[in-house]
Amino acid sequence: MKRTVLVVDDEPMTREMLRMMLELAGYAVTEAVDGEDALEKLDQQLTDMVLLDVRMPGLDGYQVCERLRADARTSDLPVVMISA
Repeated sequence: MKRTVLVVDDEPMTREMLRMMLELAGYAVTEAVDGEDALEKLDQQLTDMVLLDVRMPGLDGYQVCERLRADARTSDLPVVMISA
């Protein structure tokens, strides 16, 4: 079974680049366009890791990470903060 990664970034080109790189490395990738979208997708299905943009409209990466850490289901979920 493939490991799964949620890529969260408001820039479509960044999401596409990360998706291509991760899929070539054998990961299954899900994308979220902003912090709220990411939290909704993680509520529906957990992933093995999150690549999370720091600066986004609405909830920024730090706020999303704080919410993930406060939730028992996602408190140990690996999060890598990214910035283009």
